[in-house]
Amino acid sequence: MPHIMELLGKTRVVVKDGKVIEVGEPEVDWCPLFAKIRGIQKITPEEVRKNMEFRINDFGMFTDKRRLELEDFVGFGASEVMMTGLSRGLLDTTVTACEGAGTVISNNPTLVQGMGGRMSGLVETEPIDAIINGITERGGIVLDPATAKMNPVAGVKKAVELGYKKIAVTVAFADSAKELRKLEAEMGLDLVVIGVHVTGLDREEAQILVENADIVTSCASKPVRDLVKPLAQVGTAVPLFALTQKGKELVIERAKDIQSPILINTMKLPVLPEHKQPKELK
Repeated sequence: MPHIMELLGKTRVVVKDGKVIEVGEPEVDWCPLFAKIRGIQKITPEEVRKNMEFRINDFGMFTDKRRLELEDFVGFGASEVMMTGLSRGLLDTTVTACEGAGTVISNNPTLVQGMGGRMSGLVETEPIDAIINGITERGGIVLDPATAKMNPVAGVKKAVELGYKKIAVTVAFADSAKELRKLEAEMGLDLVVIGVHVTGLDREEAQILVENADIVTSCASKPVRDLVKPLAQVGTAVPLFALTQKGKELVIERAKDIQSPILINTMKLPVLPEHKQPKELK
């Protein structure tokens, strides 16, 4: 079984034995984030292939040479927010995904950032022993080392078995967010649900996600931008939205770690300057 990831305009890429073997068609033409960071002005299958190969060569993504300690990639990504939350004691642990390992439970801030900082939408993965071992050495717990399956709900249940209550969990599906809220109520937990990889969600899915998440990334999603009623917003091109008080506290805590100056202002949200949004929104 190969690895499948959706990146750069939700383009489906298949990787096997550290090689890109298939690249689909991008769903988005232009992403402000990649235009700024990598200078990509038009997303094409060729650019996507180059970006995936860059990740493989740069830090060993999808290979046994995977580096699990990486610098902050963006100021306010999901992993950066979780890293700060763990460092400050606002979270007990996190449930996230890593290629080669699937769902991972970790309260090590450096590992959480190392796994997630350069992660796009991981769709499917298979076990890579060196990655699983690297995670385990750093105190992470792989939910299912035999299959590297991704299941955030099962990951949270496992974290609860390990004695954790204040848990941040990333989800890419609205149903998972809904299920996690049910679990939270049943088990008396304190979850921070973070919606990620939302490009292409239909309006109904986006509505369920927004209703059940504390924080959601906007990616290139039109429905998410239309439906959010944020308590806090970070960034204006590919914004991260805090939708609850818990989410807001985490995002504001993260702001303390940002080295560059920050403007804090009150206004009607969301703020979405048209020329800065990904093209075309999905």
